Amino acid sequence: MKASVGGYARASDLQHALELLSGSDGLGRVLAGGQSLIAAMNMRLSAGDLLVDISRVSELSGVSDAGDRLLIGALTRHVEIGRNPLIREYAPLLSQAVQYIAHAAIRNRGTIGGALAHADPAAEFPACILALGATLHIEGLTGRRDVAAEDFFQDVFETAIGEGEILTGISIPKTEANEAQVIEEVARRSGDYALAGLCLVKRSAGHRLALFSVGPRPLLARSAMAALDRGDLEGAAEALCDDMDPPSDTQASGAYRQHLAQVLLRRAVARIEGANA
Repeated sequence: MKASVGGYARASDLQHALELLSGSDGLGRVLAGGQSLIAAMNMRLSAGDLLVDISRVSELSGVSDAGDRLLIGALTRHVEIGRNPLIREYAPLLSQAVQYIAHAAIRNRGTIGGALAHADPAAEFPACILALGATLHIEGLTGRRDVAAEDFFQDVFETAIGEGEILTGISIPKTEANEAQVIEEVARRSGDYALAGLCLVKRSAGHRLALFSVGPRPLLARSAMAALDRGDLEGAAEALCDDMDPPSDTQASGAYRQHLAQVLLRRAVARIEGANA
């Protein structure tokens, strides 16, 4: 099946892109790396849209040091996230996640902003930024909005990005001294979406635990986080059953996903403790 496209326009800069979206009568779709959007269009899950190509808007690419935070442009490609020295030093969870994302061709074209805006509940990057406590920057013709990761993901493929707006960047707190960040997932084959996965961040203020592929959006496992803060790993594993209600599908049952999440939590904690031993 082939995509049905209503039109195509390449934006010269961010302002131009916003103007194109504003004039599209609500039919504009932002094209960045295209790894999710084009697949959806080929399946006729999205049709008749005006594609606004922002892939050459250079101001939306790259990683910069912003004091106590890193600023990552939305057009920064997965492969760059994996090898960028600032991210490896100050947000290593993102670098680790890249190894789990699909295959080399996807990583070379896909962008972090595209992955976050697509908001696939089985994807790694949305859970990463939730665990890291990131802030997402959204631009429209009326100005910029800053949205916490906890408020950004709303439902399956639904986010806080409004009509005529573009996700332009992500701000992430830098790692503290002795902070640990790990990601764990289980998939049937390398490059497949995870049956279940989690991102665990241990800071002086406590733990942040984000789960993915266990519901309609990535979620913070708050009950498990509280148990981890008390040093109760087994209590945290049990609390995961209260934090999530995973669906059953052709890939795995909900009960199996709960079991996997518990196994992955124990594995993640063991990795952190081993690194600090």
